[in-house]
Amino acid sequence: MISRLSGTLVECEVSGIVLDVGGVGYAVAVPMSTFDHLPRIGETAVLHTVLVVREDSLTLYGFASLPERALFLLLLSVNGVGPRTALNVLSSLPVAAFCTAVSQGDLKALTRISGIGKRSAERLIVELRDRVAGLAPEVAAERSGGGPAGSSRAATDAVAALETLGFKGDAARKAVQKLCEAAAPESPSTENLIRKALALLNS
Repeated sequence: MISRLSGTLVECEVSGIVLDVGGVGYAVAVPMSTFDHLPRIGETAVLHTVLVVREDSLTLYGFASLPERALFLLLLSVNGVGPRTALNVLSSLPVAAFCTAVSQGDLKALTRISGIGKRSAERLIVELRDRVAGLAPEVAAERSGGGPAGSSRAATDAVAALETLGFKGDAARKAVQKLCEAAAPESPSTENLIRKALALLNS
């Protein structure tokens, strides 16, 4: 599994980029959200990646942030959603905006995304409504009446780090959300959340 690449950007097109890593050129498909944050040709770029293996292909997908990669993987878990549609989602909406649309059942916002019709939007809402809290904890806070969570970015990064360490997504999200609620109105750092979540998950 290739989960991260750091190399020189040698080709940059909307359809995909090429990173030179130790003399090897890796072709990587990226969403517009990542494309807009790429450096200039010849400069170093760092991408969080997902390798999708099919019978007839191996395709690398790259993202500027861990939350973007986490949302891509979450979308692939939905029946009928493939990599291309998942990239369209990330190209059309920021992670937090997508999570809000799903949480609020906003069909209008979701059907504006290329490749997402009414049925697909309804499926996304049904399958992801209770799973987006870890990607955008402020969405969970709004649903529970607590208002936006100031530590949302720290919480998102903490959940992604815990998943990288091998914890299941649902367990990591619940642990981090519990810690954020206990810390309110303070905003704990990513490091503190990871440390306390590890203690909680290993207890």
